[in-house]
Amino acid sequence: MNYFIILFTLLSFEIGAQTNLNFDKRFVECEDHWVTFNMNKDSSYTYGFIYIDEEAGLTFNREGNFKFDKNNALSIEKFKGTNIKIRLQPNNVKVAIIPESMFAPLQIEKQPEWLSAYKKDTNSIERLFKWGFMYNGWNECSTALNYLLRAKEINPSYEGLGVELAFSYNCLKDYKKAEEILAEELAIHPTNAYVNKEYIYTVSKTDQIEKAVNQYNLSLQNIDDKTYHAENCFNIMQFYYNKRDVKNFNLWYKKLSEYKNANDVIIDYAKRMKKELNQ
Repeated sequence: MNYFIILFTLLSFEIGAQTNLNFDKRFVECEDHWVTFNMNKDSSYTYGFIYIDEEAGLTFNREGNFKFDKNNALSIEKFKGTNIKIRLQPNNVKVAIIPESMFAPLQIEKQPEWLSAYKKDTNSIERLFKWGFMYNGWNECSTALNYLLRAKEINPSYEGLGVELAFSYNCLKDYKKAEEILAEELAIHPTNAYVNKEYIYTVSKTDQIEKAVNQYNLSLQNIDDKTYHAENCFNIMQFYYNKRDVKNFNLWYKKLSEYKNANDVIIDYAKRMKKELNQ
């Protein structure tokens, strides 16, 4: 299969009137749908199919381009002899779901034949967990929770499932359920950096700041993985910001500033909080 040379056939169809395309969907809302991106500079539209690859995650299979002329005729550049797959990352890009009225002119079926290869073992715990993990990553936590709860019915002790469920509950602001799960996870995995991060976040959101601080200090002593140390510090600092506790906020702001590997987004938020709080 050639991944570099793009050949296309040019086809033209009259469709009566230009179809109304609404560019209001995030990638993650378009699983198993034909979509098109907004108009290119040459007035064409890039279209393809969004699906989930078990290894790569949310993926766009690019099919070709189409264009409306002044008479509302639809011209199609349909790629042949190539396979362009693009892994989709969380962002604010919006696409339009192609209505079924355009399927015939575009010579597409509701579901492409090749999709069946990605639909095997759809009820396995591995697949359910990966789908839940992916949707959490896109902050579609209600959808994620649906997959993760189904995985829990199969094996509640599946590796990583507990903390991923807690992430969903935190995202949905059900902190009580998240804390119950994370307390159990901490007992089993006391040095797991991700579990500690979620726990500190959870208890800081429920005004249990002493627990958050204690766990933060324990994590510094016992966890070699420093990935989440700055984020943990930020979450405690944010608690004091929300309480308008200037003294403690400044104390934790100073701690945060000592992390040289802190995420730029976190640092930017912290600076804005400090400016507002200290005015």
